[in-house]
Amino acid sequence: MENNILLTMRHIEKRFPGVLALNDVDFTLRKGEIHALMGENGAGKSTLIKILTGVYQMDAGEVTIEGEKVSIHSPQDAQNSGISTVYQEITLCPNLTVAENMFIGREDSAWIKRKDYEKRADELLEKLQIPTRGVRQLGRCSLAIQQMVAIARAVDMKCKVLILDEPTSSLDDKEVNMLFKLMRDLKAQGVGIIFVTHFLEQVYEVSDRITVLRNGELVGEYTVEELPQVQLVSKMLGENLIEELPEVQTETKMIGKDQDGVSAVGQMIRDEIKKNSGVFYEAESLSSNQALPFDFKIRKGEVNGFTGLLGSGRSESVRAIFGADKVTGGTVKIKGEQVKINRPIDAMKHGIGYLAEDRKRDGIIAELSVRENIILALQVMNGFFKPISRSESEAFADEYIKVLQIKTASRETPVGSLSGGNQQKVILARWLLTHPDYLILDEPTRGIDIGTKWEIQKLVLKLAEEGVSVTFISSEIEEMLRTCSRLIVMRDRHIVGELTGTDLNQAKVMKTIAGGEARE
Repeated sequence: MENNILLTMRHIEKRFPGVLALNDVDFTLRKGEIHALMGENGAGKSTLIKILTGVYQMDAGEVTIEGEKVSIHSPQDAQNSGISTVYQEITLCPNLTVAENMFIGREDSAWIKRKDYEKRADELLEKLQIPTRGVRQLGRCSLAIQQMVAIARAVDMKCKVLILDEPTSSLDDKEVNMLFKLMRDLKAQGVGIIFVTHFLEQVYEVSDRITVLRNGELVGEYTVEELPQVQLVSKMLGENLIEELPEVQTETKMIGKDQDGVSAVGQMIRDEIKKNSGVFYEAESLSSNQALPFDFKIRKGEVNGFTGLLGSGRSESVRAIFGADKVTGGTVKIKGEQVKINRPIDAMKHGIGYLAEDRKRDGIIAELSVRENIILALQVMNGFFKPISRSESEAFADEYIKVLQIKTASRETPVGSLSGGNQQKVILARWLLTHPDYLILDEPTRGIDIGTKWEIQKLVLKLAEEGVSVTFISSEIEEMLRTCSRLIVMRDRHIVGELTGTDLNQAKVMKTIAGGEARE
C-alpha cells in the first residue's frame, strides 16, 4: 500500500490574524484515486488546497510527493511538482481558441506554428475523448467542455495530482456524466484526483475515499463504503449540531415524509395557504427574449418552485417575472390589478425581490463592504436623490448581520472576502431589507455548506408563515420537496406538469421531467 501513496500532507498548520485556520491536519492521496475533500464553508478545505498549490504558505507541517519532501512556495512550484488545479470559475481565456488556451504561456518556441499546437491539442482531446477541436473558440464551448479543456491542459502538463474545486456546480446531468467519465479515465491512468464538492450524491457516485474537515481540524479519512451519507453529514456538521436537528425538524418539519410519502413541510405550507388564499402575482402568456410564453400564479404565503434539468427554462421564467430579461409579451396582475413589469425596478416597486442564480456575476459587488451590499436594493428603490444615511445603513447592516448570523469581521469587510454561504446571506439581507411581498430565490443554496442550507430553508418557511410568497429553485429535488408545496415542472422551456399534494415525491417529479407532455 505504501508504494501506492502519491501525496501526503502531515501536521499542517496555518494561522491568520486571530484565526487558527488549520490545526494539525493530515491528508493522503493515492495513485489512481478520486478522493473527496469534504467540510462546511470555513472547515479549512480551501486553505488546505491553497497551501498545496502555493497560494498560502503553511506555518507548520510537511508535504511529500511520491515519498519525497517538497517545498511549495508558489503556484509555479506546485506545477513543477505535478500539481494542477481546475477551479469552479473557469480561469481560461474565452476569446482564444481551445488550442491556444491549452498551450498559452508554454509554447515550445517563438516560431511554433498555429497548426502544430492545434494538431497537438486535437490529439490530446481525442485521447481524452473530449468532444471539441483545437481550432474552436473556447467561449463558444459549453461550461462542461471548458472545464474539460482546463483538465486537458493540466494533463498535458504531466500532472500527477489534479485538484477539481466544485467542477460540477454549473453543469447539467449530462455534462456531469461527461466530466465523471473523464475523471475515471484519468484515475485509470494513475492520476490522483482531489474532488471538492457540495453535492453529496456525486461524492458517492465517483469517489473512492473521503476526508472530512471541520473547524480547521481533521475529522477523519474513510472509504466510501464505510461512511454512509447520513454519517458524512453528521461528521461535517458535528455531533452537537446533529443532536439539534430533531428540534429543527419538529419546529419546521423540514425532514421526513408523511404516511403518503409526501414532503411533510408541504402539508404545513398547504395549511397556511388555506388561511391566505389570495393570489398575489398572476401572469398570462408571459414571455421574454429568453423565455417562451407561460402562465403562472402564486398565492400569498405560498412557497412554490420551478424544477427541471438545467436548461429547461426555469431560470429564464423567473427572470421574465422580475423583468431581468427583455419582456416580449403577456399580461401581469399584482393583487388582481394589471401592471407593467418590464425592468427590475418595476418589479421591485411592486414588492418583488430576486436572488439571481449566479451570485458572483449578478449578486454581490465584491469590492463593496457588507454594509454597502445590504443597503443596495433599498437605495435603488429610494432613488439617487434620497441617500440612506451612514447611521441608518450601519443600523440596517448590524440588524441583518445579527438576524442571519452572517460571519464577518465587521460590517465594513469587503463582501468578496466572505465565504460563499455568507455572501448568499448578504444578498438575502439585501432583499429582506426591502420587505418584499414576493421573493424569488434561484439556486440560493448552490455551492454552500449544509448548515447554511438548513438556515436558508428555515428562513424560507418562516417568511411563508409571515405571508411572503416565495418561488424557490434548486437543482436538488429533495430540497425542493422539503420546501415547496407546489412544483412547476419544466422541460425544453415548456411547462410539462404541476405537482401538488400526494404527487410531491421524487419519483413523480423525475417521471414528469422525463415524459411529461408540454402543457398548452
